[in-house]
Amino acid sequence: MRLMGFSLLAVGTLGVGFMAFQAMDSDAAQKNTSFDNMDRAVVAELFTSQGCSSCPPADAVAAHLAKNEKVILISRPVTYWDRLGWKDTLAREENTELQREYARKDFANAGVYTPQMVINGHRAAIGSREYQVRDIIMSELKKSSAADLNVVKNDQGGFTLTLDGSSDERASVTLVALDSSETVQVGRGENRGRKLTYTNVLRHENVIGTWNGGKAQYTVTAADMQIADADRYAVIVQQAGAGDIVAASYL
Repeated sequence: MRLMGFSLLAVGTLGVGFMAFQAMDSDAAQKNTSFDNMDRAVVAELFTSQGCSSCPPADAVAAHLAKNEKVILISRPVTYWDRLGWKDTLAREENTELQREYARKDFANAGVYTPQMVINGHRAAIGSREYQVRDIIMSELKKSSAADLNVVKNDQGGFTLTLDGSSDERASVTLVALDSSETVQVGRGENRGRKLTYTNVLRHENVIGTWNGGKAQYTVTAADMQIADADRYAVIVQQAGAGDIVAASYL
């Protein structure tokens, strides 16, 4: 792997963030790891920005990962680049705040920077380092899970979710609405003149219940999946305080 560039950015109240670009052979990285035979799913959240010139390679990694149903890939454009010449058309302040919360947990490669890939809420890597990201995903997939999430489509056009297992902490059961592909023409900033494509962009989040261990059932109605600009949905079970993600599934 070859590190092509690294810069330091001071971003207002966010303090110091890091940006990195990693050039690599994405096809080789995909062949090196296969997630197909795993029993559980892993959540990979990419913190990215239209204003960050180091981010497009990571956005391409996200597109590769999203092709596998075992990887719940969520692109979370952040807002702190907006003041530097281009306002990200997909950014949400909630994404920025979640990244801050992850940074406060202080795990390896935590921090407030782009591009950052956070896996299952407790591991992270520079988002363009596909080999490293895939290695982390594989190690998470191999772990035994304390929570079992079963998803069944119901007769009303929605889904019935059954969650079973043990939990030491309260967890939220959240429905996330995703835009599977969005292309943006960037007019200013570091990516001026570039046409960038984003995969599984977060459009909306809705907590549909909480879980404290044991067996529980939840319902996602057809109306819940009528979010503007969203065409893909997933459920994530995450411990409180931007904690570990213990179960997840696409719907």
